[in-house]
Amino acid sequence: MEVYNYSDLTKSDIAKLAQRNVDPANEIRAIVEEVITNVQQHGDSALFDYAEKFDKVKLDKLYLDKDELIEIASAVSTEQKAALETAYNNIYKFHKTQLKTEDKVETMPGVTCWRELRPIEKVGLYIPGGTAVLPSTLLMLGIPARIAGCHEIVVCTPPQKDGKVNAFVAYVLLLLDIDKIYLAGGSQAIAAMAYGTESVTKVDKIFGPGNQFVTKAKTIIQSTTTTAIDMPAGPSEVLVIADETAKSEYIGADLLAQAEHGIDSQAILVCTSQKIADATLTAIEHQLSVLPRADIAKQALDNSYIVITNTLDEAMQFSNQYAPEHLILATVNWQLLTTNIVNAGSVFLGNLTPESVGDYASGTNHTLPTSSYARAYSGVSVDSFVKKITFQHITPEGIKNIGPTVEILAELEGLMAHKSAVTIRMK
Repeated sequence: MEVYNYSDLTKSDIAKLAQRNVDPANEIRAIVEEVITNVQQHGDSALFDYAEKFDKVKLDKLYLDKDELIEIASAVSTEQKAALETAYNNIYKFHKTQLKTEDKVETMPGVTCWRELRPIEKVGLYIPGGTAVLPSTLLMLGIPARIAGCHEIVVCTPPQKDGKVNAFVAYVLLLLDIDKIYLAGGSQAIAAMAYGTESVTKVDKIFGPGNQFVTKAKTIIQSTTTTAIDMPAGPSEVLVIADETAKSEYIGADLLAQAEHGIDSQAILVCTSQKIADATLTAIEHQLSVLPRADIAKQALDNSYIVITNTLDEAMQFSNQYAPEHLILATVNWQLLTTNIVNAGSVFLGNLTPESVGDYASGTNHTLPTSSYARAYSGVSVDSFVKKITFQHITPEGIKNIGPTVEILAELEGLMAHKSAVTIRMK
């Protein structure tokens, strides 16, 4: 991992370091646009072709039904079921509190305004496959969708080599009372949910993380179809802020936990001394040697770096510029820093709070904005699956009170029909 001194970095240096997952030559975009067009024009036929081309499997059909899911899920052990159910319960408990009824507000006598929630009717959940199986992502998306009351939940994931899905994904589908999953991955799955095919239902909004191709497909369909997306959630990343009270073996473990996601993941350490940096690099070397996904982690670390600052305040300044998906405050003094956090997807406080707990089972959602999008986006929540519709009601007293104001404002904007719609009622 490259090591930089914060005091030596210019603003442009910092901006360059904070940039990731860019596609300057539009190479990824060109590939994804071709895939989207093909799915739009050829539907299921294109999905069969892409499964054979990208997933190396010749499918007989594009989905698994409930009976097949029950059979596949039977391979999950009692201990594994208990762990998945604990995660389910914690995630449900945290997200259930987000469903709230708002009070009506009388803005002036006779004028009442309020908001009511309505679930998004059809939602699409993308569950990445690739080099790791992610039943946790299905929990993170399926639970808030169920709490919100979405009428139809469409799930897509890349097929395994046997043309099925992982047993843990199958078990979580049953926990969520979802009885079908479509065997489509990558940008072709996003296109299928955005446009619809003979088999796959067109949805109103697409959720889920993925690689750069999936993320690019989501951003394209958002601007070219009536289907919305949750956020750009691309290759995963973590930024760890550490001082002398941190434990280097913990930091090393946290960085590797991120690096093993994929070769395009990024794991950043921002620390207050060279000593911490050296100790962490030693810890990484020791721990890397026993990791099953060491080759993937090594490549991700080649794309990662360390920044040494003089103070925790400087470290926080860099973090806010980077706007990480995951931010770990590896210090006993974390309470002094939380109010200074401006841009982050999810934050992990203190030396005993690894990112892994949020990835799986603490209750918070792990579908989060990446690539600096934490500057403007929040992670997935129940709010992501609902619409908040505003209502207003005017009484006879209300139209008398608010009418003159609206007449004046409509007249000064030159919209006389707007004025007349109020005047005629006042008369």
